[in-house]
Amino acid sequence: MAAAAHSLLHPPAARKGPAPSPLSHHSPSPFLRFPAATGPRLPHLHRLRSASPAAASDLTAFPNPNGILAPIDVDAATEADLRENGFRSTRRTKLVCTVGPATSSPEQLEALAVGGMNVARVNMCHGDREWHRGVIRAVRRLNEEKGFAVAVMMDTEGSEIHMGDLGGAASAKAEDGEVWTFSVRAFELPLPEQTINVNYDGFAEDVRVGDELLVDGGMARFEVIEKLGPDVKCRCTDPGLLLPRANLTFWRDGSIVRERNAMLPTISSKDWLDIDFGIAEGVDFIAVSFVKSAEVIKHLKSYIAARSRGSDIAVLAKIESIDSLKNLEEIIRASDGAMVARGDMGAQVPLEQVPSIQQKIVQLCRQLNKPVIVASQLLESMIEYPTPTRAEVADVSEAVRQRADALMLSGESAMGRYPEKALSVLRSVSLRIEKWWREEKRHEALELQGVSSSFSDKISEEICNSAAKMANGLGADAVFVFTKTGHMASLLSRCRPDCPVFAFTTSTSVRRRLNLQWGLIPFRLSFSDDMDSNLNRTFSLLKARGMIQSGDLVIALSDMLQSIQVMNVP
Repeated sequence: MAAAAHSLLHPPAARKGPAPSPLSHHSPSPFLRFPAATGPRLPHLHRLRSASPAAASDLTAFPNPNGILAPIDVDAATEADLRENGFRSTRRTKLVCTVGPATSSPEQLEALAVGGMNVARVNMCHGDREWHRGVIRAVRRLNEEKGFAVAVMMDTEGSEIHMGDLGGAASAKAEDGEVWTFSVRAFELPLPEQTINVNYDGFAEDVRVGDELLVDGGMARFEVIEKLGPDVKCRCTDPGLLLPRANLTFWRDGSIVRERNAMLPTISSKDWLDIDFGIAEGVDFIAVSFVKSAEVIKHLKSYIAARSRGSDIAVLAKIESIDSLKNLEEIIRASDGAMVARGDMGAQVPLEQVPSIQQKIVQLCRQLNKPVIVASQLLESMIEYPTPTRAEVADVSEAVRQRADALMLSGESAMGRYPEKALSVLRSVSLRIEKWWREEKRHEALELQGVSSSFSDKISEEICNSAAKMANGLGADAVFVFTKTGHMASLLSRCRPDCPVFAFTTSTSVRRRLNLQWGLIPFRLSFSDDMDSNLNRTFSLLKARGMIQSGDLVIALSDMLQSIQVMNVP
C-alpha cells in the first residue's frame, strides 16, 4: 500500500553526512516505491463494480488542505466506458468532429459527445461568426450541464484560392462535359447557372487555356478552355460534388502552378478577425491553414499571448502544401501540434506520395512530443452512404496503427447524412486496432529522442520513459499523473504505454487540451504537493464512482515532486 511502500531513494532532507546529489540543486529528488508485500494482488475484473449512489455522492468532493471542497471532474462518456468495460477497453486514439449544419443543435452535439467526440472543430471557411459563437457556447453548456470535457478547435480559412459559397446552395454537382464559368466578378444573387465565384482577383490572369483545375483536392476536375476578361470557362473532365468554399488548385504540364497566388499571406485580414473572435470565445485550439514557415506560428503565438494573457490556447499547424513540407520540422517545433490535411495536400503533391508523407509527419510529431491529427476524407463516402468502403476502413486502421493522436471527421460530420454512424466507425475501428496491437505485443521500433531543454525537464522525461516501460512490463492497469501544466502527461502519451493514463490537473483548460492527446484520460482535481494524500483521496473518489477497484495495479507520477510510485489500489 502507498503508506507502507518502501522508499529506495530518500529525499536529501532526511540524510546527513555526504553532500547531496546534484539532483538536489535542480529539483526535489525523485523517489521510487514498490508495493509492500501484504498479500497477492487482487485479480483485475473486466467489468468494474458500480458504487452505490449514496457512496458516490458522499465522495464526489473532498476537502483540500485548506478545508475547501474539491470536486473531481471526468468526461461523462469516458466514465461510463470505464465502469462498463474496464481499463483495457478504453479508446486511446482521440476523435475530432467538424460541426456543421448536420450536427449543430444541442441534441446533435450531445449525441456526438456520447459517441466519443473529444474535440469539436469549427471551420471558419463556412458560416458566419454568430453561427460559430452559438456552436462554441453550446459545446461549453454541454460540458457544464452534462459532464463532458469536449475541447473546441477553430480552423482558420487561410489565403489560398477557393470558391465562393455557391449562392447559398449546400452543394452543386458538376457532370462530365459540362462547361462552368469560374469568375472573379461580384455577382448579385442568384448566381447565373453553372457559375462559381473565385476569391483570388488574379485568378483569370494566372491561369492559361489548357490548365487543369482541381476542386477540393481532386473531388472534381476541369480543363480551362477559354478566358474572357474576369471569366474563365472550364469543361468538367472528372464529375464530382462541388461544396461551398472548396479549395482550388491549377496544374500545368503535370506541375502545380505557383504564380502570384504563392505570395498570398498565410493569415489573411479575415483570419485575424476570426482569431480575435476565437480568443474572445476562449477556444482551446487554433488550427492555422496553409502554414508556410515557422515564423507564422511564432508570430501568432506571440499575438495570442499579448491579446489574452495567461491564455492556454494551443496553435496547430495544418500541413497541406508544398511550402509546409519544405519547412516541416521547424514548423512542427514552433507549433503546439499538427494536422495532416491530406485533401489539400493531395492537390499539391502526387497522390502516391501522400501515405509516406502522412507517416513521416506522424512520426516526426511524436518524436518532438507534439499531438498530431490525421484528417480529410477518412470516411468520405459516409457523407452520402450509411456504411464506409472497405478501403476507407483500411485507411483509418493505418492511421491508428501509425499511433496518430487523433482522427478527424470533416464533411462526414459537418454536412453528411450519417454523422453519428461515421463517428461510430472511427471509434470501433480504433478500439479494434488498438486491441490487436496490444494482443500482438507490437511495440514499435521507433526510438524516441530526447526533447528536454533543461535538466529538470530531463528528469521528468526519464521518469515518464521509465514509467511507461514499467507499466508494460508489470501489466499495470493504469498510470496516474498529477500535473499542473500537462507537460508530464504529454510525455507519457508520447511513450504510448499499453494502459491508459489518468491525467489529473487543477486547470479546466489544461484538462480540455489534454483531450487531444493519445491515451490520456484527463480529470480536473485540486491536489497538493503531498503525494500520499493525493493518492489516498483520488483512490477513494474513483472507487466510489466505480472507475477503479481494490487490487488494481497503478503507477503514479507527479510533476511537482518529480516522483514515481508503484502500488496496488488499497
